[in-house]
Amino acid sequence: RDVDHRDPRGWRLGGGATYGALVLARLGLRVGVVLGVDGPAAAAHELDLLRDAGADLRLVRLPRGPVFHLEETAAGRTLHCMDPGGPLPVASMPGAWRAAPAWYLAPVADELPDGWAAIPPGAVVALGWQGLLRELERDAPVRPRAPRPRALVRRADLVSVSAEDLDPAADLRGLLRLLRTGTLCTLTHGRHGGLAIAVRPGAPRLRSFPAIATPAVVDTTGAGDAFLAGLLAARVAPALVGRQPHLPAALRFAAALAATHVAALGLAGVPTLAAVRDTLRW
Repeated sequence: RDVDHRDPRGWRLGGGATYGALVLARLGLRVGVVLGVDGPAAAAHELDLLRDAGADLRLVRLPRGPVFHLEETAAGRTLHCMDPGGPLPVASMPGAWRAAPAWYLAPVADELPDGWAAIPPGAVVALGWQGLLRELERDAPVRPRAPRPRALVRRADLVSVSAEDLDPAADLRGLLRLLRTGTLCTLTHGRHGGLAIAVRPGAPRLRSFPAIATPAVVDTTGAGDAFLAGLLAARVAPALVGRQPHLPAALRFAAALAATHVAALGLAGVPTLAAVRDTLRW
């Protein structure tokens, strides 16, 4: 949950899994969603957005859920941890879903144990890295954590992280050594676009990509999650981006998703496929 005093509840539902799942469902993909929720989040009206989009939603009740307070300041975004929550058990995944051909993993508070990396070979795995790069204490500012070897990171085919979640002095080569050959890693930097890095033997292949300008920015929360969901959608449903999809087209599609997303508050900003295609025509 994200603290928001404009909401009568004092918070609104957030989380990378929520944003990413809604993006994928609104793009027309068949989506099953496992969400760890505390008591208040379990009754959140935003969950109906997922259900209405056709997602099969499974809620896992947790004693405590992660709660964050995000503030935009002149110096940039600051993130405060109100409650780090607890782990999401691997056993909460329905057995029939384990054969899914694509997975979107979006931890926000390092709540996914390494057992979540035991995904069948051949499945495409997208990972939002930022949730593993946070040192969290209750009622304390979120501090950056240096990237470290993790089974989740090693299993991923698509990895995305915002430059805001990395130490400016981070060693890019050291970062890439944590990924396996064949992984595509994107480092996003808001309105400045980002960098796509294909990990391969020898030197990695780097490609910069631009952001897509948007007339108005209302809320950037979840934009990175929407971007990663767009890349995953382009990988598993290439017809979304053209008959002969290639990386530049996938990156532009993902950037259009992020640009369309920031024009409204929270999950209300998650766009439809028609809205994304309108953005692509700008």
